[in-house]
Amino acid sequence: MTLMADRAAPSRPPQPLRHRLAEQGVDWTVLLMLPAVAIIGGLFVYPFLYGLSISFQPLGGGDPLANYTDFFGDSYQRDSIWKTLRLAVPVALLSVAAAAPLAFRMRRDFPGRRVVTLVVLLPLTFGSVLIAQGMALVFSANGWINLLLQSLAVPQQQFIYNFTGTFIATVIVSVPFAFVMLMGFFGGIDRSVEDAAATLGAGRAARFWRVVVPLAMPGLLTAFTLCLVEAFAVFPSAILVGQPDNATHVLTLPIYQAASQRSDYPAAAAIAMVMTALELLILGVLLLLRNRLYRGPSAGGKG
Repeated sequence: MTLMADRAAPSRPPQPLRHRLAEQGVDWTVLLMLPAVAIIGGLFVYPFLYGLSISFQPLGGGDPLANYTDFFGDSYQRDSIWKTLRLAVPVALLSVAAAAPLAFRMRRDFPGRRVVTLVVLLPLTFGSVLIAQGMALVFSANGWINLLLQSLAVPQQQFIYNFTGTFIATVIVSVPFAFVMLMGFFGGIDRSVEDAAATLGAGRAARFWRVVVPLAMPGLLTAFTLCLVEAFAVFPSAILVGQPDNATHVLTLPIYQAASQRSDYPAAAAIAMVMTALELLILGVLLLLRNRLYRGPSAGGKG
């Protein structure tokens, strides 16, 4: 009887993999992350760990920290940290300040909206090298800008081959990045919140500064963070329209000089690690501030 019952029992059809994983308490959607994890590991994590390891292997042997002590012991090389911050932080601030009003205006349709968007995003297609070459013509002594200043009886200005040239070129590249990100953040703000504030008597300026800006502040910090990272990696502009031996001797230049001119890859890796540590420190502070802004209302409600 038992044998006959076993034969009569229907066999269970094979279950899909996601169902078997779900029965075991495993979220099968996590598997979708595997390609991204593999790419990040292959293109970012492994090169970082490899660079970190060779940074402690100086060409001449000896002290594993020699590459770091040589960098921090040379005032000219060490000052590249300050010169990078002096360039990157103002560039990020100005880029966000310039992109925010445009992105806020893009929330509503108006004649020429697509043209404005295209013009703002156009520098993304040029690249920093082409922008720097164009600046050499526009901002030169006989360029359009100085000719315009002369027509206004303003003394001729030196806009390129100094800190100002690199600053302008980097801002031109960074503004489109901030603009694209802030369009999404401003577009995600529910307009009914502004309408509610208007019914309570808040004017346009009050609604912007007391409703829109606080809601968009996490997005503004995110845009500032990414623009800061973009400005940290400035290289062609620092050479083509900057002063690479002095005012724009940023961190990317000693990395390039060590790797390409001296073939000292461990020294280049050590400077890159210093640059990475500085970026991670700044990014960590900004992310903590951003998370506090997100949790602020709930934390205040609990208090």
